[in-house]
Amino acid sequence: MRQRLSFSGYAWAVVVYLIGVILWGAWVRITGSGAGCGAHWPTCHGAIIPPSPTMETLIEFTHRLSSGLCLPLVLMLLVWAFQRFPKGHRVRMATVGTLIFLLSESAVGAGLVKFELVAGDTSVARAITATAHLINTFTLTAFAALSAWWGRSSAPAFAWHWRSRASLLLLPGLAAILLVSMMGAVTALGDTLFPTTVFAEQGLVARLREDLSVSTHFLVQLRIVHPLLAVLSGLYLLLALPLAQESLSESASRRGMRWVNGLLIAQLLLGLVNILLAAPGWMQIVHLLTAVVLWLGLLLYWVWSQEQLTAQTAPQPANRSEIPTH
Repeated sequence: MRQRLSFSGYAWAVVVYLIGVILWGAWVRITGSGAGCGAHWPTCHGAIIPPSPTMETLIEFTHRLSSGLCLPLVLMLLVWAFQRFPKGHRVRMATVGTLIFLLSESAVGAGLVKFELVAGDTSVARAITATAHLINTFTLTAFAALSAWWGRSSAPAFAWHWRSRASLLLLPGLAAILLVSMMGAVTALGDTLFPTTVFAEQGLVARLREDLSVSTHFLVQLRIVHPLLAVLSGLYLLLALPLAQESLSESASRRGMRWVNGLLIAQLLLGLVNILLAAPGWMQIVHLLTAVVLWLGLLLYWVWSQEQLTAQTAPQPANRSEIPTH
């Protein structure tokens, strides 16, 4: 058990590190430092260590170094999982998924640099790549978190209850969070490339009229989509979580529901503040961090519900006093 717990602790440390790298990647975008190493990858301006680096170069180069460290950390997690857990164990599957999506994350990052979809680029291709990058990032963190979650338990593999109330209510919620976050990536890109003013200086009606004008860039026109989807998704989850919790017998399900609800409400409030303050860089980082934590929190709450449903439906051992003696 101690070995399993230490594996889980290391896996959670990897999750935290991955989130840190993700947030620094957002800072690269916010500061316009994506072209800090030119169109060179994996080198920086054609050198292993860039000579006479600018601030943008230092920011991008630091991101590349921290991203590169992810590979040995995840490889160590993978090797450890294959040593500690038997063939076919769900932890092995989760660590393999972590490695696959880490490699694809690197490929997306390299593509952004090589095709110069960075800095001031305002193309449709960059917006599409931003959503693909977000999907890959969330999938990467999901597999890493599942490695940690499943790695702490010695229980046998559980069954997926796809038609359970918890699955029917929570899986659409996960899809909604992913969709909202995808549009959030596009909105954040637009806020970086086309900075706006604080609401107090302009007003809601004037801001909407300006953003929705046919003469504005499509990234500006799409700003309204993210908050609308966020509100609708938030309302759905606030209604769905209590209904999903009712199908679970343990009181721990109520605590988990409260945590996810708290993260959801906090994220909605942070989104409102982000809009009112015209999306300052530090608030974008906080907003993204909360989005990742909310995504992982809801994912693990759903996985935990599957474990509880499996335990509830498992045949109970017969009471010795009820076994006939003849």
